[in-house]
Amino acid sequence: MKYIFFFVLGCVAISNAQNSISNFKPAPVGGGLEMEGYWVWGSSVIKGEDQLYHMYASRWPKMLPFHPGWMIASEIVHATSKTPEGPYQFKEVALGARGAQYWDGRSCHNPKIVKYKDTYILYYMGSTHPFEEVTKENVNEFDLSSKWCIAGRWGKRVGIAISKSPNGPWKRLDSPILEVKPNSYYSFLTSNPSPLIKEDGSVVLLFKGRSYKKDGITNSDMSIGVATAPSYDGKYTVVGNAPLFSMEHFGEVEDPHLWSDATGYHMIAKDQRGTITGEMGDGLLAHSKNGIDWEIDKTPRAYTKLVQWNNGKTIKQGQLERPFVLVEKGKPTHLFFATMDGPGGFGNGTKTWNMVIPLKEE
Repeated sequence: MKYIFFFVLGCVAISNAQNSISNFKPAPVGGGLEMEGYWVWGSSVIKGEDQLYHMYASRWPKMLPFHPGWMIASEIVHATSKTPEGPYQFKEVALGARGAQYWDGRSCHNPKIVKYKDTYILYYMGSTHPFEEVTKENVNEFDLSSKWCIAGRWGKRVGIAISKSPNGPWKRLDSPILEVKPNSYYSFLTSNPSPLIKEDGSVVLLFKGRSYKKDGITNSDMSIGVATAPSYDGKYTVVGNAPLFSMEHFGEVEDPHLWSDATGYHMIAKDQRGTITGEMGDGLLAHSKNGIDWEIDKTPRAYTKLVQWNNGKTIKQGQLERPFVLVEKGKPTHLFFATMDGPGGFGNGTKTWNMVIPLKEE
């Protein structure tokens, strides 16, 4: 079966013999989620039994630089809308700081929401550090080489929170579900979970890992691996000893998102260096029959940073990341992104928001 996922002037398509989704509709200006005074990033959306669309997203105060502020001060917020496009209205903090003693006590980031039977499961990255808070008085000491970020990056792990309602309350675990492993491609950290729960309750989980380099201090480029579990609250086991994507295999990929239909498993992700798509930061598509063995599409480019808006403007976004596909009744209906204004580069934007692009069905 052949799949094609292509971008043309802000438009995308997924095609195969059984199912067809045509081009992007224009992205609604003012849709998605933006919050004054905060950097907002990486959304995940699910429709509740209340017929509302529930978004979970990361935010952290603009007092901190965008990068690496998320590493030590991100919290996961809950917002709702009557439509997938939004705009989404902030409801409450779903997962916030809870103290340095917890593995996720300082930062919760990159949420992915799924549901199995009557239970909502929120996958996310958590981290902590044992230092004082960063404030206006000491923020000039804060950067990637600071003590906060050294500890915060080293502590990144994947975990879950559980609730019977999309409105919470959320039960958080005292331990992550995916720890690091010495002498592996994820010996330094685990992050950026993308889960898929099968009908029998078993889980396929894509994740990002980094390893220690030979000096035992610095860390490697990112790799994408796959883990499985018999249930969302069961033991997660990384499959094999080699990653799915790495600098040595296919290329460096980030922000994978996983979904499935009758034809198999599908992944959309960001091509970090442009090794696969030909342009750094463009999106790629891959597919799999079992969620374990993956193939890149023969026409791999899924999207570029060029977005067509419903005010008639076509703009190249400064950043376009964390793709999320909303699937309803077995078909992709909307594509969400974390985005930033400016010319590109995390240090060059003035605002971020979570945008949404409706997909037009043929």
